[in-house]
Amino acid sequence: MEYRKFGRTGWQVSEIGYGMWGMAGWTGSEEEEVNQALDRAIELGCNFFDTAWAYGDGLSEEILNKTIRRHAGKRLYVATKIPPKNRKWPSRPEYNISDVFPADYIVEYTEKSLKNLGVETIDLQQFHVWNDSWSDQDEWKEAITKLQKDGKVRAWGISVNRWEPDNSLETLKTGLIDGVQVIYNIFDQNPEDNLLPLCKKLDIGVIARVPFDEGTLTGTLTKETTFPAGDWRASYFVPENLNSSVDHAEALRPLIPQGMTMPEMALRFILSNPDIATTIPGMRKLRNVNANMAASDGNALSASLLQELKKHRWDRTPTGWSQ
Repeated sequence: MEYRKFGRTGWQVSEIGYGMWGMAGWTGSEEEEVNQALDRAIELGCNFFDTAWAYGDGLSEEILNKTIRRHAGKRLYVATKIPPKNRKWPSRPEYNISDVFPADYIVEYTEKSLKNLGVETIDLQQFHVWNDSWSDQDEWKEAITKLQKDGKVRAWGISVNRWEPDNSLETLKTGLIDGVQVIYNIFDQNPEDNLLPLCKKLDIGVIARVPFDEGTLTGTLTKETTFPAGDWRASYFVPENLNSSVDHAEALRPLIPQGMTMPEMALRFILSNPDIATTIPGMRKLRNVNANMAASDGNALSASLLQELKKHRWDRTPTGWSQ
C-alpha cells in the first residue's frame, strides 16, 4: 500500500481508502462477510475509512466502531458525514442553510457520530451535501470552529454534489475546510478544471469518490441489467442513463492493458493524479478488497494511456435521476 499526505492535516493516508456506503442494515453471515472484508483491508494497509450517519442511520458508523476496536493500536483515520436536516440529496440553490445545517444540528449530529463510532474525536467530519452560496454564512463557521476547539473534530470537509465540483470553491477559500470529497473518475474529469488546482494551492486533501461510476467502470453492466427493488441503483440507472453508461464503458475496452481489468484501470487512472489524496471504492467482498488494494503499488498508468483516457471525459449535469 502506498500512502499520501492528506492536505495540511499532514496525515499519511492509504491511497486506497474504504467507502462504507452499503454496509448498513446487514445481519448474520452478511455482517460477518463485511467484517472479514474490513479486516482484510486493514491487513493490506488500508487506514482511511469513510462512512456517514445516513448509512443506515448510524449503523455503518457502529460497524466501523467494532472494526476500530478489533484493531486497537493501529492508526485508522475515521471520516464521517452530517446528514442534511431536510434529508434532501443533493442540496439545491434555493435551500437555506438554516433548514439544512443549523448550528445546533451540526453539534447534535457530531455528538451522535462520536457515540456511534466510539471515539473521542472524529478525524474528518464532513457536510454530506453542500451549496457554495452558504460560504458567507457565519453560523456554520462558528459551530465547526467550536467543535474543533473542543477537541470533538480534528478536521472539516464537504462532500460536493454530483457533477457540481465548482459548487464549493468559495467555501474552500474560507480556510475552514481541510478536505473535499468529489466524484472523480475516468468519465468525471471536470474536477481537474478548477477544484483540484484550488485544493493544491490551499493544501486541501481530496477524496475521490465513486471511482467506478456507480458500477459502470466495473465493466459488468449491460443494457439488460436490472436491480432489486429498493436498490438505489434502480432509480439511478434509468434507461436513459444505463444505455449511455454501457456505451461509454464499452468504448474503453480496447484501451485496457493486457493483464489488467477495467476496475483496475479505473483505480489506476485516479491514482495517476498526484492531486488526489485517496479514493474510496465501496467493498463488501474479500475478492473486491484484494483486487482494489492491489492497485496501490506505485505504478501509474502510462502517459500515452492517460492521454487516451482523457478523451473519454464525459461532462454531465444534474438531472432528476442523478440524485
